[in-house]
Amino acid sequence: MTTHPICTLVVAALLVPTLAAAQDEHAVPTRHNEATVAQLQAEMASGRLSSEELTREYLTRIFALDQDGPGVNSVIELNPDALAMARKADALRRSGVVLGPLHGIPVLLKDNIDTGDKMQTSAGSFALVGTPALRDSTVAANLRAGGAVILGKTNLSEWANFRSSFSISGWSGRGGQTHNPYGIDRNPCGSSAGSAAAASANFAAVSFGSETDGSIVCPGNANGVAAIKGGFLLAEIRGPDWRVRQFNMDGVFVRTVPLPSTGIGISAIASTEDSTTALIGYSGWSVPPRWVKYDAESGGVTTVFEVKPAGDYSQVHTWRLDALSTGGVRVPITVMALGDPRRDGERPTILSAYGFQGRARQPAFNGSVLAWLERGGVLAWANIRGGGEYGEGWHADGSRANKQHCFDDLHAAARALIDARWTDVAHLGIFGRSAGGELMGAALTQ
Repeated sequence: MTTHPICTLVVAALLVPTLAAAQDEHAVPTRHNEATVAQLQAEMASGRLSSEELTREYLTRIFALDQDGPGVNSVIELNPDALAMARKADALRRSGVVLGPLHGIPVLLKDNIDTGDKMQTSAGSFALVGTPALRDSTVAANLRAGGAVILGKTNLSEWANFRSSFSISGWSGRGGQTHNPYGIDRNPCGSSAGSAAAASANFAAVSFGSETDGSIVCPGNANGVAAIKGGFLLAEIRGPDWRVRQFNMDGVFVRTVPLPSTGIGISAIASTEDSTTALIGYSGWSVPPRWVKYDAESGGVTTVFEVKPAGDYSQVHTWRLDALSTGGVRVPITVMALGDPRRDGERPTILSAYGFQGRARQPAFNGSVLAWLERGGVLAWANIRGGGEYGEGWHADGSRANKQHCFDDLHAAARALIDARWTDVAHLGIFGRSAGGELMGAALTQ
């Protein structure tokens, strides 16, 4: 059996009262084996079970079957504060406070999920032992806020299998080899081997792993437990550019969805909780509205619908230009023209902007602009302060007492277009609507 030299001292004080509470030294609790979270919550709500009792049951099972006995070896470290967390959850419940669906439920976390407590977060490596996390990861923080009892950390393939091309699933230098509860000599698969084996052996009702490619679903399959691999898509804007990024439920970045990198705006993302695909709608200055299906497993994108415009937009191009405004602030400008970007300093140009209410102006298709572009015209959009293109700071720097910055930014954008020889004063017009119309009036007056 593989022993845990690091966690032995940590768990000793925890387990002495646990063993004393058992009927005899050989008793291994089985009362709540295979119990669901809903069933455990029902028992706690009725007063037939406390979080402290359940936590002691799981600790006893871990000591008897994981650290000893058959030696599943799935738990790399136990939380010395687990029983205190359980007692706190019980006290809150007695006072009528239940913080969430995992209130009082003991959970195990993979040893690469930060917990800002007395436990290590080592990814199974001795190299990180002695430098515990300074604060909780998002996962751990949400679990604490929801009243869960963080029971301990689970073993994993060291460095989540990034140790080498031929690393062994479920082995780490710190934790040793995790075994499959259904066959101690069988591969538990990785890298979330400890989390899957612990759930399979009923060392906790819930355990958390992490996955980039198969690290949850493979050990879930090998150890006979339900492996839920969740995730979400996040649409982000930075200046005039949008992107969609995929994260797993631990908040770990997976990949950027392969969409055009510039000149598009995201209109919608739609999916269902049990789906591994999502529909993403987008359009751009020269990109007609389009819906694509994104496969979160493969990262592939396929077009399912696109608008066919009446005109030919294949020769419509966009360029990026920065204007230097007051305070040394750089204001991004998108320039759109047809065909060859001729710059003779006299092209008829319409400059537009908004800069109000923290609204981010995203690229969007407009089928009417082709008539202007075909006649040699140029369109330019400035993402000035007062909008939301760079967050709340960008908005605040162009609102209320800072409203003059909006007008300064528009003036700077006009100068930049002239300096870049797109146009001149005689051929430059400005356009805005609603609050953008007020901006144009102030800019003309000044």
